Amino acid sequence: MDWWRKLKNNPLARLGAIILITFYILVIGANFFAPYDPYSSQLDGSLMPPTAIHWQNGKPVIYPTSQGATDLETGDRQLIIDADNPQPLGLFVKGDPYRFLGIPGDRHLFGVVGNDARFNLLGTDEQGRDHFSRLVHGGRISLFIGLVGITISFPLGMLIGGISGYFGGWVDSVLMRFVEVLMTIPGIYLLVSLAAVLPANITSAQRFLLIVMITSFISWSGLARVIRGQVLSIKNQEFVQAAQATGGRSLYIITQHILPQTSTYAVISATLAIPGFIIAESVLSLIGLGIQQPDPSWGNLLSLGTNASILVLQPWLVWSPAILIIITVLAFNLLGDGLRDALDPKNLGRSR
Repeated sequence: MDWWRKLKNNPLARLGAIILITFYILVIGANFFAPYDPYSSQLDGSLMPPTAIHWQNGKPVIYPTSQGATDLETGDRQLIIDADNPQPLGLFVKGDPYRFLGIPGDRHLFGVVGNDARFNLLGTDEQGRDHFSRLVHGGRISLFIGLVGITISFPLGMLIGGISGYFGGWVDSVLMRFVEVLMTIPGIYLLVSLAAVLPANITSAQRFLLIVMITSFISWSGLARVIRGQVLSIKNQEFVQAAQATGGRSLYIITQHILPQTSTYAVISATLAIPGFIIAESVLSLIGLGIQQPDPSWGNLLSLGTNASILVLQPWLVWSPAILIIITVLAFNLLGDGLRDALDPKNLGRSR
């Protein structure tokens, strides 16, 4: 397949695909890759810095660390490091059980061999929860909201665009006027308005579904317009006329003969649309209208930056989710651009 070979030979698209595959493997296997329960708090471990790794006899160890008094002038907390009691780090160690899953003695990729210390790769948040574990688990929401969103919005956009272009006339006029109305609605403001009136007592799962449905409802209109234009140029071709002559039903012709011809554009658009869903969730969670604490998502982890003291004294808590969001959006754009170049009929023609 020429397009597949061309995609593999595109280094930027390959880089984007590797990054995304890595991220999705991490969040799907979060129970294994994250060393701690994202909901459990560390005793006297609020806003701990990343745990330093030391080496003894060629093996990595950490020192048990606790907090002392806070400097009232600088806000820094004194760290009490027990250098006389090194704790070895290991792979495939038994970590804290996941209380929300009820898994006793769950094993994790890495951690401390023993229970005398905790290894906080990216420190802890204001509740003493391991920040790295919350990042990995929070990625499930932030990464899958885009996949769920396009699963809802793209079939709808393709079907509406296909019906509009195929039938034309008053059907086309009504559907396109509705699409134009949707396109005039500023998406982020609609999300903020609707999210603000959601009941406060709904669960994060319900809030997640509502955010996806709201985002999907306003994101299919642009695709429908483009698909409608492509269908207008396809419906007069011979294979469509042959299907009509054999008595094929209109909906069957649209879904089985016409829309598959637009799949190349749909695949590219879907890849480039996913970052929009991720950013929408992140913005809503950042301003407190999306996924709510204690459930983690990259957006509400980023909301720690609204606390000036954390932004100054514990910047790693803010930069880590921000960098992950940026890298994810960039990776999807790189992959989408690579797909666009690989599936372009002009480029395929030149490659042959």
